[in-house]
Amino acid sequence: MRELHHGTVIAIGGLGALIRGPSGSGKSDLALRCIDHPPGGLVSGRAVLVADDQILLERRGDILLASPPQAIRGLIEVRGVGIVPVPFATEAVLALVVELVASDRIERLPDPQTHAQISGIHLPLLNISAFEGS
Repeated sequence: MRELHHGTVIAIGGLGALIRGPSGSGKSDLALRCIDHPPGGLVSGRAVLVADDQILLERRGDILLASPPQAIRGLIEVRGVGIVPVPFATEAVLALVVELVASDRIERLPDPQTHAQISGIHLPLLNISAFEGS
């Protein structure tokens, strides 16, 4: 069964990262910066949008598949510009949850065992501040 979740998902090589946070926290902005960043260095592939703002998640065995709702496929919000079309992937295996938090909540050396649970699946969890350069 597919469930609708609030968040933005980008994918690299078929693996998706769910970016979560309150409205205005920078989900779409972070996704756009990832999509625009050339491969190389720490990231060997190019990021592509799966869905912005709303995402469909479906559990299949031990994985979660993320896909865009039909009405918003290939669309992302650019603050101050509006809704714009971008290339997109029709699905990705969710591999990471990125939680957008205030910069004072970021641990210098976070526990690598931190995880999020969605539909009974445990996924690595990374807390970041969306607007910090690193």
